[in-house]
Amino acid sequence: MGSGASAASARFALERASDLVEVRHAASDLDAAGRWAISVTFEGVLTAARFATWTTAPDRAGRADRAADAWSGPGIGDWESSLERNDYCAAVEEIRSAIERGDVYQVNACRVMRAVLPDADRASVAGLDALLARHNPAPFGGFLELPDHGTAIACASPELFVSVRWVDGRRMIRSGPIKGTGRVAADLLDKDTAENIMIVDLVRNDLSRICRTGSVRVPELLQVEEHPGLVHLVSYVEGELVDGTTWEQILEATFPPGSVTGAPKHAALRMIGELESSPRGPYCGAFGWIDADSGEAELAVAIRTFWLADGFVCFGTGAGITWGSDPGREWEETELKAGRLIQAASMQWPTDIPGTPGFQVEEVG
Repeated sequence: MGSGASAASARFALERASDLVEVRHAASDLDAAGRWAISVTFEGVLTAARFATWTTAPDRAGRADRAADAWSGPGIGDWESSLERNDYCAAVEEIRSAIERGDVYQVNACRVMRAVLPDADRASVAGLDALLARHNPAPFGGFLELPDHGTAIACASPELFVSVRWVDGRRMIRSGPIKGTGRVAADLLDKDTAENIMIVDLVRNDLSRICRTGSVRVPELLQVEEHPGLVHLVSYVEGELVDGTTWEQILEATFPPGSVTGAPKHAALRMIGELESSPRGPYCGAFGWIDADSGEAELAVAIRTFWLADGFVCFGTGAGITWGSDPGREWEETELKAGRLIQAASMQWPTDIPGTPGFQVEEVG
């Protein structure tokens, strides 16, 4: 799968994990002792790796620290897209028709980009993570590399799926859905506000299934957050978990994330299955850690995420579609989200060759 000679390891924000103990795939196993590195694909396949050693890194730079942690990216023009522009715009129009019929209110429409890995021996996602941390730092950046278990993911996500923390003796869960993207704040439209509020309502409903009655609230609504090369419209929803709530119950209530599905969630998922020509895999799933001993966790929505599969490096990009969506603008949003990261992934680590300014992917039907 092109993970070179790297050993199993992970990074999440300021923490680095090593000394793999075991890998499991059932959510019911997450209440066992220890701290787990987590990846859940959009299709619901869980990979949970228990590491014995967790250390704090000096910063979020994610610098690869072994000779094996190298990355040699594909050419900037070698990336292909699962949907051509015309096909993507047609999918947007189908979603708008479904909204007009009353079948859905919003659907997230995505496409998967991929490129052949030019050098499998220089394809460690720890090296890719170092490039992403330098060129596109993100609050939930990191990687998970399990060479013997088919997992190699590098994530530069700005979006909180769920965090669980003890606050004044209460076990609190928090989510930060992102809906609304522009180059600058002035680019955000009324459509983005409506989209964000729809997903906030969905997340409130999801959390209410596992939280104490009356505890779910929205402390921050429609905040503009700046990230490298773009801005996002973000809201935060939180609540107090019912005593004894398990990790399996938390994932069952909240997954997949509402911001990358749509509303109503089940109807949106049906449309996604009909319209998208490629599985999303790790993209739009969950990525982070769960600590069974402390009862705490931090999981990101796995957007701005790369993964290795069958000799390819893959990357997903998408946009939320509402009745007010313009197909061409939605395509451009997927380009905006992808551009900076595709450039970074097309470089090399540790030599860090500068990328070509701008990019144009080669689209395939």
